[in-house]
Amino acid sequence: MSTAPGPAEETATRTEEFTEPEVVPSGSVREEYENLVDLVRKYRFAYYQEDNALVSDAEFDALFRRLEEIEALHPELVANDSPTQEVGGEVSSAFAAVEHLQRMYSLEDVFSLEELEAWLDKATASIAKIGNGGMPPAWLTELKIDGLAVNLLYRDGKLIRAATRGDGTTGEDITHNVLTIKEIPQELSGTGFPAEMEVRGEVFIPSTAFAEFNDALIAAGKAPLANPRNAAAGSLRQKDPAETAKRPLRMFVHGIGAREGLGTLSQSATYEQMKEWGLPVSPYYEVLGGLPEVLEFIKRYGDKRHSLLHEIDGIVIKVDDYATQRSLGYTSRVPRWAVAYKYPPEEVHTKLLDIAVNVGRTGRVTPYGVMQPVKVAGSTVEMATLHNQDVVKAKGVKIGDIVVLRKAGDVIPEIVGPVLALRDQQQPPVRDFVMPAECPSCGTPLAPAKEGDVDIRCPNARSCPAQLRERVFHLAGRGGFDIEALGWEAAIALTQPAEPAVPPLTSEAALFDLTPEDLADVRIRREKRSKGVPTGEFELVPYFYSKGTAKSPSRPTANTEKLFRELEKAKTQPLWRVLVALSIRHVGPRASRALANAFGTMEAIRQASEEELAGVDGVGPTIAAALKEWFAEDWHVEIIDRWAAAGVRMQDERDESMPRTLEGLTIVVTGSLPNFSRDEAKEAILLRGGKAAGSVSKNTSYVVAGENAGTKLDKAEQLGVPVLDEDGFRELLANGPAKAPDAGGPEEAAAVSDALGGSE
Repeated sequence: MSTAPGPAEETATRTEEFTEPEVVPSGSVREEYENLVDLVRKYRFAYYQEDNALVSDAEFDALFRRLEEIEALHPELVANDSPTQEVGGEVSSAFAAVEHLQRMYSLEDVFSLEELEAWLDKATASIAKIGNGGMPPAWLTELKIDGLAVNLLYRDGKLIRAATRGDGTTGEDITHNVLTIKEIPQELSGTGFPAEMEVRGEVFIPSTAFAEFNDALIAAGKAPLANPRNAAAGSLRQKDPAETAKRPLRMFVHGIGAREGLGTLSQSATYEQMKEWGLPVSPYYEVLGGLPEVLEFIKRYGDKRHSLLHEIDGIVIKVDDYATQRSLGYTSRVPRWAVAYKYPPEEVHTKLLDIAVNVGRTGRVTPYGVMQPVKVAGSTVEMATLHNQDVVKAKGVKIGDIVVLRKAGDVIPEIVGPVLALRDQQQPPVRDFVMPAECPSCGTPLAPAKEGDVDIRCPNARSCPAQLRERVFHLAGRGGFDIEALGWEAAIALTQPAEPAVPPLTSEAALFDLTPEDLADVRIRREKRSKGVPTGEFELVPYFYSKGTAKSPSRPTANTEKLFRELEKAKTQPLWRVLVALSIRHVGPRASRALANAFGTMEAIRQASEEELAGVDGVGPTIAAALKEWFAEDWHVEIIDRWAAAGVRMQDERDESMPRTLEGLTIVVTGSLPNFSRDEAKEAILLRGGKAAGSVSKNTSYVVAGENAGTKLDKAEQLGVPVLDEDGFRELLANGPAKAPDAGGPEEAAAVSDALGGSE
């Protein structure tokens, strides 16, 4: 954290909430300024000292930037103790105060690429003025870890003290807790280190470990931790180091303070030296030449930020050369030679208006939060999953709470937990969520599928409108028939339209029997708009046909015509996609491919014994039992029979000439290949007798790595699993391992990683 807890909205979003101040500070501007100072101090204290975020990172950043704006326009208001003149938080009285040998600074934040370009231009111009031998500056560019800043003091190579940043001058002594972090050396390796040296870094909890830790807390009936940063901070402030030792803490070093006698001339050279001394240096840094390279770095890690070892909220760019750093110097709060670009926020606060339930395609009833719309990770979110009633209880959320909302990349938004400090202030008062006893769609009593299940389900699978809607939407998805014109709204129109009373589909069995004429009278309820703006008034409109006029009769829309073309194309899909489309519990793309490859026809799968099904690699007893249970229902068999009668392909045409080059091999495909989709690559492996696995282990035969290969490529490197690029993959498909290109352990994997722009 620099000036604020974490990432922020784009500048326009931040500033449009506030009115432009007058040039002369009126009473209202002064009042606003004083109020902002109080709020920033309050939120900063809660964040740093209590590990409790009362507002989201974006909201804090907006307040802080507004404070800076007022001070820039009215410098006479600025006091020496203004939050804009301070670093970080205060020092807690719960730990002994220690003074840093050299001050720890914050970083200046920028929130858009335009702001970053302006900062780099200004810094480059300053460097040119002070003289740099005519050489452009080199920029050390690294990830901004969302953790807790820590200062390690080594004397004669031995760790004697660890402290938080505190206010930049004085921090909290957390030595005993830091000693529990195994990768922080208590004694440096090698020789040549200064007699006294401060090493700065960030303590964090890895993303995977954080998720596992939270799962364990929920399983134990405890509230999950809000986010990795607060979890790391709270762990280092435990009174008992034994409690800290239970947390999966790690640290990466990213700077150095007092270091008299250190002979390195640049930040990057110091990183290499610190590696030799056994200090944990982040693998995510590069020395770059200018803005285009920095922008590419920002985009690259923005695209894969959720497959990295730890959470990040931005990118830090520093002048690499120490002499230039010294020449540029510092302000009262930040170095002039470094800046932090912060990604748009992925964690925000909003009000939980209600908790409703959704009925899924297999009858599972899932609570979800209905919230005041809020922008997070570049999109506006109004709903977020809560998984089941036990998770609602474990998270401790109540209807009416202010909640922390997280959206990582393209995944479903998640409610992390409530902001407890604000609960008593909510009006109307918050209330508990009560799981319904009956299905909200069909009124059938809800119950677990079997004794001991956490989830409750609607047992009316055949007739429940909500389950049918979800199944129709699912079968049209990319893993199923891949019907582009059959989306969510179309699934509603087919199964739950406002008119007619009897929908076109009362079972998915009739999907391929539909005609355009069957859809002529389908109407849905849609909000009226005036000049593109919603009016709050609703009307019934035809969904599949045009409205029609006296001169132009109603006819199928272009999208409806496309729907029927797509339905015809869907009939030719391979058997595994038909299996996915049937919504058999536990049967996803992986199991479906294995079944289709093993049996070849729908009839053979249907007639196979449970033992034969379970014996298929990738199926097992749970899926085998689900298959036999599904085929035992007459209405399920009717779906298959009617689809087959309509022309849907129920068997794969086997190419007996296809060589079984991958028999007995387990292959993992990761990243993007230029000429194979992920499904096509898996299909190619299965057709040649191989197993297409989803994770890398010691039993993996090969890893095929494309662009943005991620942590699976790292795992292959660690285990020494052979790594192939696309050309090597094609050679393996054609000739098998006997004639495959040489592909070995860590060195070869690292070479592939370098060729792909670096792994995560």
